[in-house]
Amino acid sequence: MAALKSWLYINLDPTQWAHSGLSPLNKGILFVVLAGILSAVLESESSLRNSYQNTFYILNVIFAVLFLVEYIVRLWVMGKNPQYSGFAGRLRYARRFASTLGLIAVIGLWVDILLGLQGVYGVMLRLVRVLRIITLARNSEWATAIHLISRAIQKRRHELALSLGLACMIMLFSATMLYLVEGPEQPETFGSIPRALWWAMATLTTVGYGDVYPITAAGKILAGIAAFTSIAIVAMPTGIMAAAFSDALHEFRRKGLISVQTVTRRPCWR
Repeated sequence: MAALKSWLYINLDPTQWAHSGLSPLNKGILFVVLAGILSAVLESESSLRNSYQNTFYILNVIFAVLFLVEYIVRLWVMGKNPQYSGFAGRLRYARRFASTLGLIAVIGLWVDILLGLQGVYGVMLRLVRVLRIITLARNSEWATAIHLISRAIQKRRHELALSLGLACMIMLFSATMLYLVEGPEQPETFGSIPRALWWAMATLTTVGYGDVYPITAAGKILAGIAAFTSIAIVAMPTGIMAAAFSDALHEFRRKGLISVQTVTRRPCWR
């Protein structure tokens, strides 16, 4: 039993895996996670769900059992780490962000199965499985990119907040102008500023669904100005993030923190 516990500890805890990348056991868990996501996606199609209802139910039970066993085993073997030894240590491990995500995924699966939830709520609960990928990725080679992105956002959070505030101001201003110009002509879509905000948001995010659009000459001119402005609004946070990521990359290289081994032993979600 002690040998099995040691083997599971080495294979389940990425910081104890001596080789690069994930251990075969964690790769298997990741494969099961992806299979669960695929099953949830296919089950959302009503024709497939009605034709293979029993199959999807059995698959959901299998995934729920596997994730429950994986969570319990991981909680058990982490006692070999002096930091998480004993009952108090395991409780401390269970309170970690990654462990909480795993518990949410397990609870979501069992709630879905026991209550027989369908539709939006059932799918949302099943898609919590995606979070298990994050808990594995945080200690693998992907942790380098995750840590860099986290560092970049942290370093440029004020600039990003300013660009978001500017975008909201321009969106509100555009909605107000279209309300004043187009409101009398199209009260259903531009009859109030909240109604016009849908058009402003779709335009400034360069989505442009085409379901709402101005019909007056003044409205079209204002819409054109808003459309050109949206290019700068979208490019602003993109440029900020690109520059921040480059700065963070150079900082990591200068400090010698860019190696996968170093970053994985200092995960960003501790």
